[in-house]
Amino acid sequence: MHVIAAPGQQVPMEGDPYQYIGDKLDEAVDVPDTSYYRRRLAAGELLAAKKPRSAKQPAQEAAE
Repeated sequence: MHVIAAPGQQVPMEGDPYQYIGDKLDEAVDVPDTSYYRRRLAAGELLAAKKPRSAKQPAQEAAE
């Protein structure tokens, strides 16, 4: 899952409570899809973020 902290929020990482999501503004973090992070998403503390496209993956065009 790719997430960012909601504005004004700092969310502790699941395995390290001294490291926070939201320390760096607008920095998306890749986290495992666990109940901890899903609860934080449901509470509005985290927001889903788009994964940046890798330079290795070409853009897929819609087949028409």
